[in-house]
Amino acid sequence: MSAQGVSVLLSWLSCCGWALWRYYTNIPNYQIFSTRTAITLEYEGTLFSEWSVPTACSVKNKRSPKTELRCPSPGVHTVRPIVKGPDLEEERYLSVESSHICFLWCYSVINFPHNLTQILTIWILDPENADPNELQGNASEPSLNSIILSKQLAALGQKPTLHTIVKRNVYFPQGKMKNGTWQISVPMSTDAIKLIKGNKAAFQDCFIADLLFVLTFPLLTIPEIPGFLPISSPRGSQLISDWYACYAAYAIAVADMETFQTNDSFRTWTRIRVPPNILTDDERHSVSDAKLSQDGIFFLIRGALYLKNFTAFTRLGSNENLPEGGIIGITSRKWCWLKYYLKTIKERSSMIIWTRNEVYLGYTSLKFVKIMTTEKLRRILNISPAATLTLHNVEYTGHPLELALLLNYCITCNVIKQIYLVMHNEDTKEWVHQDFALNVTSDSFITPYFLNSAIPQLILWDKHRIYYCYHNFTDTGVIQTPTESGNLSRLSHDSIIHEVFMDYFGTILVKMENNEMFYFKIYIKDAMKLHLWTNDATKSSILFDMSSQIYLLYVFDNGTIYTKEYPLRLEVQSIAFKTKEQCPFIAFHHNIPYGHSSLDKGKNMTIWIQIVYPENTGLYIIVESYGPKILEEKNHIHYEIALGYCTKTRTVTFFQNVNYEAVDDYFQLQCPVLGDMCQPYSSGYPRKQAYSCSHTLYPCSCSRYPPTGQLIFLIRVQVFRLTVGCDTNKFIVVKGFNERECLHHDFFYIIEKSYLRDQPSKNLRVKYSWKKYGCPLRLHFREKFHPLIQLYNNNGYIEDVEVNFIVWEIHGRNDYSFNNTMKKSGCLHEAQTWKSMTELNKHLPLEKAWGPENYKHCFSYAIGKPGDLNQPYEIINKSNHNHLVWPTQHTGMYVFQVKILDPNYSFCPLMAVFAIEIYGTIPSPNGYLVASILLFLMLLFFSILILSYFHYMRIYRKYIYAPVHKVKRKLKNN
Repeated sequence: MSAQGVSVLLSWLSCCGWALWRYYTNIPNYQIFSTRTAITLEYEGTLFSEWSVPTACSVKNKRSPKTELRCPSPGVHTVRPIVKGPDLEEERYLSVESSHICFLWCYSVINFPHNLTQILTIWILDPENADPNELQGNASEPSLNSIILSKQLAALGQKPTLHTIVKRNVYFPQGKMKNGTWQISVPMSTDAIKLIKGNKAAFQDCFIADLLFVLTFPLLTIPEIPGFLPISSPRGSQLISDWYACYAAYAIAVADMETFQTNDSFRTWTRIRVPPNILTDDERHSVSDAKLSQDGIFFLIRGALYLKNFTAFTRLGSNENLPEGGIIGITSRKWCWLKYYLKTIKERSSMIIWTRNEVYLGYTSLKFVKIMTTEKLRRILNISPAATLTLHNVEYTGHPLELALLLNYCITCNVIKQIYLVMHNEDTKEWVHQDFALNVTSDSFITPYFLNSAIPQLILWDKHRIYYCYHNFTDTGVIQTPTESGNLSRLSHDSIIHEVFMDYFGTILVKMENNEMFYFKIYIKDAMKLHLWTNDATKSSILFDMSSQIYLLYVFDNGTIYTKEYPLRLEVQSIAFKTKEQCPFIAFHHNIPYGHSSLDKGKNMTIWIQIVYPENTGLYIIVESYGPKILEEKNHIHYEIALGYCTKTRTVTFFQNVNYEAVDDYFQLQCPVLGDMCQPYSSGYPRKQAYSCSHTLYPCSCSRYPPTGQLIFLIRVQVFRLTVGCDTNKFIVVKGFNERECLHHDFFYIIEKSYLRDQPSKNLRVKYSWKKYGCPLRLHFREKFHPLIQLYNNNGYIEDVEVNFIVWEIHGRNDYSFNNTMKKSGCLHEAQTWKSMTELNKHLPLEKAWGPENYKHCFSYAIGKPGDLNQPYEIINKSNHNHLVWPTQHTGMYVFQVKILDPNYSFCPLMAVFAIEIYGTIPSPNGYLVASILLFLMLLFFSILILSYFHYMRIYRKYIYAPVHKVKRKLKNN
């Protein structure tokens, strides 16, 4: 927060008579909290006397409400303010580390939309001597101190590298350091989670902390238009906030005087305003909910849905297949799934809208579909017509394709009602009634929040309590507190729950309307109250910043916004130290990939998890899965004890053991492996058919579950999705083809009809498209060619393909052959050929006549029939030395397509195209042409001979009696 913001906040708090204290540092997100860190203490109130700090620490001015604390000795230090009067202020236990991490990476971004790239300018800063703009993330270039520090570390071998977490790409600086900065160019992509790392270079025994942040396509905020009017929630209501699931820095906040939008975690923001004469003044200040989407911002106002985008403010209704009124709720997705597979639908929904009796799904481009009514639900649940059944609430689950409906069920509906839960899968269209029922008072409103876990798990809350539902609805109850039996309102001066915040690692924060907060972790049944951080008169909300860290958003009555980072880890450590909580394990490591992984045929995935803990503690590791039993597992646990510590390592291997070779129905066999609702195909491949099998990993204690949350640090959740099926990022290429080795142009050529497979009546004119076929490989007609197939994905090379594949000329040429015969290849009966397969599948096009679905090998007497084994063997693999052989009588252009033939290699239809140009042959002359030329030459010869005869005969006759040359004789003189 800026100095001006702090002063405004202090003045606001002092007038309200509220007393609290907190601390902060210059270091963003409290990444470093060590003996080198300057800690600012800040008391808000009128009763301050002085600071009480341990002797190992020092403060600049003990009697100043705002001062600087330094603790040169590591450890847990007790700090509290001494106030006037009988009441005591709460003390905090600050965990100060002895760390060699002193410096931070800093960056700025320049976007280039024309080529979809981003240039990151990176430098190093010392947070204790940095410019304020650098610390706030607003600097476009380094300060003088940072330039000097960056150059010093660069001279010691320091250089940053940029890593992406999901796709594991690595980017390096371009060129040399310039003005104390490095520049790295990255493509704009959905691979948004990035990490800046450096070399292990130290300056004055100090290293640089890695920087984790989120960077994706630049998202624009809706601009303010002069003359437009504010849109807000009712006067006195709490903040309504929402953010884009895959980029939390893109967010909105609806206050009771304005609506704000940001694309950088409210470092900057715009006000969302609407044109006049569309809403009345009361309607403009009656927003009950708001959701952010790709189409704009949706507002729920008095039962009607409105959309604000860059061009208009529109009321949605019957034209969009939505009700004109009566809408009681809207919601959007809470968890980001960048990659998921659909079997029966083209896209998944991004929004849910519901009334008391109907549920609608919203898709991009303002497409809405009604999927369920309470009348249909009555039939599904077999509910009596005499009972009342209405929709209570709807929410997306942690699964990328599922949503859940909370239903009100009652008969008299005067005092008590029951809450039922029904889950729906968008892809399979299934509706499943879960074993869940919650009895609440008839006026209660329950809000669900599904956890980021493999199996369905959620927490729910009303105004006063948090309900948990763990382990697929088998473990339910109320989150407990040390007193008041889980009633959070009684522990927070009768305030009610405002919002519940959850991150991807199982951290759960409950914020009350008076800004008191409670904390617990996933699978924990006890909540602890955190130290007071914000006064009860300030409107606030909890959000994620650009580094996926927690911050608090404050909105004041004058329309001013401030943000403040929240040190959750330090606050939890302080409470845990006070209650004498100890983490029961020393270390917890694993090799689980982040997010999503694919498992193809013949592949397996092995993960390992290791936990180190004191002897006799009794910890174990749980791996849970959710989805059909499409994978086999092999588990191995290694256990050892040394020096009073136990090390337990669990290794889990996931694999499939299915043989698809020579089966009667190739696609039908894949259906149970790929999951339910798999549609068989008569030819071709299943399109993106796969099933997501999610897994949750966490360590757990089998000793006891204490009443006050002893396991508050213990549960560390790691969720990953393992998809069985085709990874659409995979593709194959033929090695040796370079797109830079030819002139990039299209041209036409003629294939003589006698060279074509179907023997047409005329020659074929073909257009060679460089974009489709790439550069052709030029080969002499005596050179044999053995294609080497390589497997790639978006991250680059994976492996050489060693299994069988086939090639064919896509324009129908068959004037080439293979050097291996069936006999030479070891066949025991006649192998499949293009001729035999096209005759067998005359109803199919050439490219579908032969593939892994009907491949049968020739190396067994039990399959096939004897035949001529001297035929060419038309199947190639990496090691069988089978080559393409070219005709010796003519040159030509060949465009081949290659297809993987082995049915046990991949679920994907792996194919590639390559072109070969043959040169060097002397074309055989045409017989008619040769005869014509010979006849012409003979006629010419005899004509010349005859003409020369008559010519010489004429000369002979002319001079037969007279010599050609007369001899001059001398006359004698008499």
